[in-house]
Amino acid sequence: MAQPWQTIEKVGTPDGVLELRRRGDGVFLILVNGRVLMNSYANRSELALGELAATAVSSRPRPRVLIGGLGMGLTLRATLDKLPGAAEVVVAELNPVVVTWCNGPLAELNKNAVADPRVRIAIDDVATVIATAALPASERFDAVIIDLYEGPGASTDAVNDPFYGNRALTTTKAALSPGGAFAVWGENPDAGFEKRLSSAGFTFQRLRPGKGGLRHVVYLARKER
Repeated sequence: MAQPWQTIEKVGTPDGVLELRRRGDGVFLILVNGRVLMNSYANRSELALGELAATAVSSRPRPRVLIGGLGMGLTLRATLDKLPGAAEVVVAELNPVVVTWCNGPLAELNKNAVADPRVRIAIDDVATVIATAALPASERFDAVIIDLYEGPGASTDAVNDPFYGNRALTTTKAALSPGGAFAVWGENPDAGFEKRLSSAGFTFQRLRPGKGGLRHVVYLARKER
């Protein structure tokens, strides 16, 4: 018999009620307005997202990485595990309570990723952080990872979407160092997003991590030197 879910905490946000639930066997869910955003037992694409982006820049002396969205900290953990000790990882997260959860009930799950000395948390919109890094006098990122609960899809505004639209991709490219990596999680492949990546000057791979079951997509794009 399946064990019942227990609500650990509910918090009101501009997007609705954000909720963390746990089941007795150590499985977690994060929901908004009752919609499941992520769970702790189906995460192979999120792990691959962090691993692929970090590996792409891990040979640099002091790689600087931006992750958009903290979630359960699993993408962060996968990223850290592939980076050298001199790396810096900035995590942009809108909701402070998610940071509290990752330092508290989710800390064992993500192996205390947020407490890693290489990590800096920015309570900010990742689009704003990218735009700042794209300014002429700003420090660039070697990799940008977008790990949000809604990836690119048919409903994406091709011009104005803050992450996957033409303007956003141009800004992201400017925020990256030469040869930098841009990794994006999505539910399914999206031909429109792929066309926009190419138009913005990225080369990319489309990957479907794992075998069998629900297979999400990971895009690993590179800025040409």
